[in-house]
Amino acid sequence: MTIEVKNLTKKYGNKKALDNISFNVKKGEILGIIGKSGAGKSTLIRILRGVDRDYQGNVEILNRRDNFREITAIHLQRNFALWAEPAIYNIIRKLYAIRNNCDESLPMEEEWNEYEKKALEILKLVGLEHKKDTFSNILSGGEKQRLILGRQIAKIYEREEGILLLDEPATMSCPASKQILLDVLKNINKELKVTMVITSHLPEIHRYLCHRCILLEDGIIKLDGKPEVVIKKFLEGMPSPYIRKSSPKEKSIIEVKNLSKRYFVVNGGETLNMKDISFNIREGEILSIIGPSGTGKSVLLRLLAGVESPDSGEITVDGIDLSDYGWNRVELRRRIGILHQEFSLPHYLTVWDMLKYKVGVKGEKAIVNARLKSKELGLSPKVVDALYQLIDLPEQEMKNKLDKLGISHNIINTLFPAIVDKEFNPRDVLETLNLSGEVLNKTPMELSGGERVRVALALQLITKPKILLLDEPFGDLDPITLRNVANYLKRINDTYGTTTVLISHHIPLIKEISDRVILINNGVIELEGDPEVVCDRFIEISNSRFLGMN
Repeated sequence: MTIEVKNLTKKYGNKKALDNISFNVKKGEILGIIGKSGAGKSTLIRILRGVDRDYQGNVEILNRRDNFREITAIHLQRNFALWAEPAIYNIIRKLYAIRNNCDESLPMEEEWNEYEKKALEILKLVGLEHKKDTFSNILSGGEKQRLILGRQIAKIYEREEGILLLDEPATMSCPASKQILLDVLKNINKELKVTMVITSHLPEIHRYLCHRCILLEDGIIKLDGKPEVVIKKFLEGMPSPYIRKSSPKEKSIIEVKNLSKRYFVVNGGETLNMKDISFNIREGEILSIIGPSGTGKSVLLRLLAGVESPDSGEITVDGIDLSDYGWNRVELRRRIGILHQEFSLPHYLTVWDMLKYKVGVKGEKAIVNARLKSKELGLSPKVVDALYQLIDLPEQEMKNKLDKLGISHNIINTLFPAIVDKEFNPRDVLETLNLSGEVLNKTPMELSGGERVRVALALQLITKPKILLLDEPFGDLDPITLRNVANYLKRINDTYGTTTVLISHHIPLIKEISDRVILINNGVIELEGDPEVVCDRFIEISNSRFLGMN
């Protein structure tokens, strides 16, 4: 056997993350590990990787019982740590470091051809040979994922043995990028006979890739067998979809007219060109925006939130022109919630403190304080508005913008203190998102990946926003938790009339939750209307065969 695990137990304090589990993996087999967030999947991957040695039981990989990092490679979903130089250089550096047991330098000129030949072979394996001279920072998100995979494969390719571990591969990618990556993994498995262990929340990935699956539940192996049998067991606990009672109003709450936005990178060319985008969103509507990676969906959401400005065109939200800075726009911002794709949680705060801050800074008392303080400080309403919009950015981006302006970070707390009523209680939101009260005293470092996503969602939902903007927040959620979140979004739509704009590559969710869908492709609106029709068109142009495996 390539991997043998016997009586493996892993504890965090008194809690067992893995409870006396045993399994094995044959050479060349693709094993899938499926389970809800917190089931122990990531813990198991860390142990197989060799970064966590504090466990009980026996783990043997390629006849070794330690130093697993020398014989395993890992592909992480969100890791874009690449050299800002041609793609082939990224592979060559990795090969050089592996062969010489040193840092990632470039080889001498007399050695170059040898390394270049092998690097080209690896790029061909991951479908990037045509991008060999393209700088990594210009690659699309999906191409970056495959370049990272190529760097990991380099270790196995060079030593002609090893295990590939994949933690949520392609979860955040669009269907087209996901299909390419899945086919690349199949090809690697076929050509190199590489043994793979894959964790994923997505049943369709296990169906398409895996020879066998393990269902983890509360650290215990509940089932080990054929993917379809294991997936069926996993989905037994799926709650029923919530049926909305309300319908969108005829009145438009967001109006976008002739919107254009272009980005151009020196030495990289045009990276985005949205042209004459126009659409309306009705009050109380759940609208989804879909499209290939790099087509401008995230930029569009930031424009709707007012944290970026268009090159031309108009955006009106609840009767307010987003280009008209002042107190009316400040009051509007208070009623908008936005969750960015690359969100961040302050590592130094507990969940309780984060929730209190969000409720306080988005409250009426914070705006009253800003009016008083701005007069004391001699700040105009336009300046106060520009500062208030920074609150809706990820923390590091906010700090970077303040640093560029030469403004102290304390100005935000001075103008907008987090004033919270004594009766504040976040437990209803936590329970709906399947988060126990225990998370309130935890910091982000103590949360699982799925818990961090749900906490980020809770930070937006806790303010009961009139308009909710969500940029691909569901990638790290298992299908059962995702159904709970979808049901909750529909319930708050019923209860509060919340208008929701959602970006997601999770097509089943889009079909289930949306009143209407807009498909953006090549910088223009290609299709809008019925969720089934628009999503099926997106699947068609993406050639996403894995989505047809039901």
